[in-house]
Amino acid sequence: MEIKTFADLIEWTRQMHEHHARCLKESAALNSNDRISALLEYLGSHEDLLAREVAEYQSQADSKAMQTRLYDYGVHKPVEKNRTCDLHYNNKSFDEISREIFAFHDRVIALYDSLAGKAEIPEAKELAENLKELEEHESMRMAGSIGRMQDL
Repeated sequence: MEIKTFADLIEWTRQMHEHHARCLKESAALNSNDRISALLEYLGSHEDLLAREVAEYQSQADSKAMQTRLYDYGVHKPVEKNRTCDLHYNNKSFDEISREIFAFHDRVIALYDSLAGKAEIPEAKELAENLKELEEHESMRMAGSIGRMQDL
């Protein structure tokens, strides 16, 4: 499956959040450092929340916007449902994990921002802007929580 429409892109985003959630939680369960395990568990729960929120867009978004073609979007493979996690988070510090997660969210935000700027119909522009705002809002919430965790 190639990502050809907003519907495909939103499904890819949902799958990525689900995959991140699963990998983070698996790493949390295996990590012997309580502080890092708590961070991984929190991030995994947050990714689960984002996957559910993105799924809401799938069910409620304007059908015209969902079928809008994405010509300038690079080819991304969908996340395989049974894809295994590499558990690389087990070898990272608190700060490295945080930076990696925020880098992922920054890429998603930049993608939706770019698509909003290129959208040719108002419905597609609104959908891209709403998804960008969702990612930005949730990134800010994560940043606040992670900051508090670092202070402990």
